[in-house]
Amino acid sequence: MPVALIREAFPPKPTFSVDDIPDLSGKVIIVTGANTGVGKETAKALLNHNAKVYIASRSQEKAESAIQDLKNETGKEAIFLKLDLASLKAVKAAAEEFLNKERELHVLFNNAGLMMPPVADLTVDGYDLQFGTNTLGHFYFTKLLLPALLEGVKSSPDGTARVVNTSSSSSLMGKIDFNTLKDSPERRRCTPRQLYSQSKLGNAIFAKELARRYGDQGIVSTGLNPGNLASDLGRHLGRIEYKVISMMLYPVPMGALTQLWAGTTQAGATLNGKYLIPWARIGTGNPVINDEKLGADLWKWFEDQVANV
Repeated sequence: MPVALIREAFPPKPTFSVDDIPDLSGKVIIVTGANTGVGKETAKALLNHNAKVYIASRSQEKAESAIQDLKNETGKEAIFLKLDLASLKAVKAAAEEFLNKERELHVLFNNAGLMMPPVADLTVDGYDLQFGTNTLGHFYFTKLLLPALLEGVKSSPDGTARVVNTSSSSSLMGKIDFNTLKDSPERRRCTPRQLYSQSKLGNAIFAKELARRYGDQGIVSTGLNPGNLASDLGRHLGRIEYKVISMMLYPVPMGALTQLWAGTTQAGATLNGKYLIPWARIGTGNPVINDEKLGADLWKWFEDQVANV
C-alpha cells in the first residue's frame, strides 16, 4: 500500500473551515452531483456565502428535494441544471442550457461520480460506466463551458476562474489502459475497483492537463482527494467490506473542505495544477499525473470521443 495512501487516509485536523470562505456575491458556480453527499455540502457553503449556485444532476426529483433542503438551511435557492454525465448528448444539452442562461462561469466543481457499480454497466455511448461518467463526461462538460469560464476570468477580481476536479485516494493505485475505456474483453476482465481507480486517476490527469493548457489564460485547475467519507458513494460495496471501511470514514461535511478551499479562497488562486489532499493541503498524487505524454494522449482520446457528438 502506498505511503501516500496512508497519509491521505489519516489527515491532521483541518486549519481551514467554511467560515473562512470569502463573500461570493456575483459569482456563478456549478456543482455537479450536488443533490447529495459532498456536492450538497459544497453547495450549502457556497449559498451561505452568497454565490449563485447551479446544482447539476441527472435526477430532477432528487435535485429539487436537495434545493428545498438547502433553501430551508440557508435561506438561498440553488438552480437545477439537468445533467446526465453518462450520455454525451445529454452533457451537450446541459452545457447549452447553462450557456443560454449565463455568460460567465466563475467556478466549476466537477464533483459528481459513482463508485464500483457492476462491471457490466456501460454508459449510453458504450463506455465503461465509471470512466464515462466520472471522467469523460466531466471532460466534455468542462470543454463546452470553457467560453463561460474564460468570461469568468475577466470579471473575477483575482483574474481567475476555477475548475475543481474531485478525484480520490484510489487514483494512487490506478493506471490508464486505453483498451478498457470502452467495452472490450480486456475491460470485462477488470474488477469494479480497478475501473474505479482508473476513472479517478483520469480525473487527476485531466485536472493537470487542463492546468497546462489553460493556466496562462486564467483558469486554475486542481485535482483532489476529498477524503474517506461516510457518504452514499459506497452503496455498491459489500456489507462486510463497507463495515470494515466505515471505521476509517469521516463525516461528509469534512469532504467539502478541500474543494471549497480550492474553489473559493485567495490561496486557491495559486494552486493551478496541484493535487490536493485532506483537509485543504497540497499533496503529490500518483506520479503518472506528471507524465506530460500521458496527459496529452488522454486529452487527444477525450477530444476524439466527443468530436462528432
